[in-house]
Amino acid sequence: MAADFSSTNQPAPRPEAGPRSGAEIRAAFLRFYEERGHRPMASASLVPEDPTVLLTIAGMLPFKPVFLGQVERPAPRATSSQKCIRTNDIENVGRTARHHTFFEMLGNFSFGDYFKEQAIQWAWELSTGVFGLSPQNLVVSVFRDDDEAALIWRDTVGVNPKRIIRMDEADNFWASGPTGPCGPCSEIYYDFKPELGDEGIDLEDDSRFIEFYNLVFMQYNRDAGGNLTPLANRNIDTGMGLERMAQIVQAVPNNYETDLIYPLIETAGALAGVDYRSLDDKGKTSLKVIGDHSRAITQLICDGVIASNLGRGYILRRLLRRVVRHGRLLGIDKPFLPAMGEASIALMASAYPQLLERRDVILAELEREEARFLETLERGEKLLADVLAAKPEQISGEQAFELYDTYGFPLELTEEIAEEHGLGVDLAGFAAAMEAQRQRAKAAAVSIDLTLQGAIEQMASELGATAFKGYGALEHPSCVLALVVNGEPAERAEVGDLVQLVLDSTPFYGEGGGQVGDRGVLSGAQGDGLHVEIASVSRNRAVFVHNGRVERGSLAVGDVLQAQVDRACRRRAQANHTATHLLQAALKQVVDPGIGQAGSLVDFDRLRFDFHCPRAVTATEIGQIEALINGWIADAHALEVQEMAIDQAKAAGAVAMFGEKYAEVVRVVDVPGVSMELCGGTHVANTAEIGLFKIIGESGVAAGIRRIEAVAGPAVLAYLNERDAVVKVLGDRFKAQPAEILDRVSALQEELKATSKALASVREELALAKSAALASQAESIGSGEDAFELLVARLDGVDGGGLQSAAQQLADQLGAGAAVVLGGLPDPADLAKVILVAAFGKAVIAKGLKAGTFIGGVAKACGGGGGGRPNLAQAGGRDGAALDGALEAANQDLKVSLASSSPGAASD
Repeated sequence: MAADFSSTNQPAPRPEAGPRSGAEIRAAFLRFYEERGHRPMASASLVPEDPTVLLTIAGMLPFKPVFLGQVERPAPRATSSQKCIRTNDIENVGRTARHHTFFEMLGNFSFGDYFKEQAIQWAWELSTGVFGLSPQNLVVSVFRDDDEAALIWRDTVGVNPKRIIRMDEADNFWASGPTGPCGPCSEIYYDFKPELGDEGIDLEDDSRFIEFYNLVFMQYNRDAGGNLTPLANRNIDTGMGLERMAQIVQAVPNNYETDLIYPLIETAGALAGVDYRSLDDKGKTSLKVIGDHSRAITQLICDGVIASNLGRGYILRRLLRRVVRHGRLLGIDKPFLPAMGEASIALMASAYPQLLERRDVILAELEREEARFLETLERGEKLLADVLAAKPEQISGEQAFELYDTYGFPLELTEEIAEEHGLGVDLAGFAAAMEAQRQRAKAAAVSIDLTLQGAIEQMASELGATAFKGYGALEHPSCVLALVVNGEPAERAEVGDLVQLVLDSTPFYGEGGGQVGDRGVLSGAQGDGLHVEIASVSRNRAVFVHNGRVERGSLAVGDVLQAQVDRACRRRAQANHTATHLLQAALKQVVDPGIGQAGSLVDFDRLRFDFHCPRAVTATEIGQIEALINGWIADAHALEVQEMAIDQAKAAGAVAMFGEKYAEVVRVVDVPGVSMELCGGTHVANTAEIGLFKIIGESGVAAGIRRIEAVAGPAVLAYLNERDAVVKVLGDRFKAQPAEILDRVSALQEELKATSKALASVREELALAKSAALASQAESIGSGEDAFELLVARLDGVDGGGLQSAAQQLADQLGAGAAVVLGGLPDPADLAKVILVAAFGKAVIAKGLKAGTFIGGVAKACGGGGGGRPNLAQAGGRDGAALDGALEAANQDLKVSLASSSPGAASD
């Protein structure tokens, strides 16, 4: 475990000279390499293009396709400051000197240009010359077999041989995977205690050494057998941790006390009314967690991540909830995440100006998620307190799962709270309960043909980018480069075969940017009768994969075919895509200029547009948006499409989808005076071709994300015809004209409401009548001050409200010592719905019994759960067959509890 010098009062020695602040360190690094021919690259989004990775976890990740030879290199040399997120060591955040979730990785990269000697010399020059680190404080590591690197460090740089440490493959050999590019590493460590000498250096001693710069020499290709062969083009991939370098040059005990994080710790301390310097280790840890996680959640939301229970959304939610939890441990009992968001934006905006552009979205998401979690936290903490009060040896899996499943209380918080009480959680039991629920809820299974996916992946990795000809033509002669038949790579396909094929060039649009892939036909160029129906076209990297079926003839790799796009489908997709651009422009004009796209779907028959907005779009605004768009359509704007440099496009005002990675030259689709966007999709030539636009739905799909669904062009007529047919049927049934239907429906609704109210009243009266006869069945227990009236009974045919009224009336009738439990099936024919109610008098509550806790336990026996107030509570179940047994067990439990002479005996 890395040492936290704040606990030992051992400050790091201050280097002699060089940049001090985090901003100065970042700028100095980038400037150093830019002066040496490296192209500065902006930080990529935390949401990576690589579908195999949830989040950007390393500085090299955006360049992975370059290293793997899948895309052209942006330049021979590059440098960047890349924002990263890692959560694999989340438990160590705040407890050690240098574990973080969000961090910045400074890197310099060579794509087949310079190699070891230059990378090593520059790393040393930067560390000692620019950052002012003394050579006496530096130690380097090399891979155990990398004699070349060791000699460069010793003979060219002049490092003391005793300070060149050879490491094994686990520490100093990088690989992109089991196979593929790989190579040895060399790392530079800072020695906080050089006075201990050069003998027996142990780089695992975190109290003495910190690794701050890692140089990866990508020089081999590893095959499936583990054999290494030299790469034709050798690469350099490096990473310097900004936070670690800041700790060194600012001479502070840990990364958290640098100017990159400490201002956030001070903000959190002020909100909690505490001083970081005067806190114990536990309090300091909470402030460090808040400081670290605040940076992470702010940057995640900025890059378009929305809190959810899946994927990267779950990571955001987990981090956000840990901040709230640690705030409460410090005594912050009011919402405070927006304040931490404001402080994080102010701290990082100079390096990441998009934080200011997305400020409103970030703060709104923080406010919503905190409010939602505070409700969950309050309920869960109370229930967990009841569990802990029983002094168990551990939290059972069933208890942890109930907290998670019924009350939404995260498992990791249950673990944290349990740990604070010296307890563990039965994780195996939790997993078993989770799996049991999955099996119960499993309605369908979705299978993925891994063989097919693997074949397509292999096919794409071996081919260059497909030339797209579909902007200017819907027919084009194309050559078959690769073929997959029925899930296996093949050279030929026959009639009836399902095929996935790659052409050297194609007029078919491959699914991307929200637009679906084209449909169409492949036919023999020589009229040989070949006919392949193409149902869809997808993309794997820059390779277009045509998915279809051979209807006539046969085809083989190398054949030249005539590729023909379905014109009608393309026209509809074009109309919907251009309408999507108009929709975004209208939303900005009518609802909020700051609205940003969060996703889209452009299909042949409909369109869908997701956007960041904290509220629903009103009916009035919907009408204004429709009128605006249809006005633009009627104005017959001719679209202007051109390619230009990305900086030029942005300067011209072109809208880019946030978080999307664009090439240096981009395609700009301009509806003059209305909309200008970066877009690779297909569009109409003139807005008049759209014809008509109609919004058919507006809804919320996630916290802070709204969705509009609409139709355009020919799809509008189909939509209106369908609605017209419904109106005609309703008119016939109600014997009313179309204008009268609404009034007739409203009248029927009022009539139904009155009838339902009367029925509910009758049912409640029936329940009270039935319950009146039950009072005589109450059983007296004890005497004097310990006299109680116990009544457990079954009452079917009564809904939840009626059963509660009956239980309350019986409890009032039986007095302060009443303990009433009623259970029943609202519909005796439906065994899947059980209702249970408990009503306890004051004397029973004083005894330590709580209606909510007690009835929840009874409900478990019926496959359910629930709770409520100490005096009155309701629960439900799904197993009516178990009801009688559950009521009998409840009766016995109450007798034992009420007969006990020690108050509080049953409170757990």
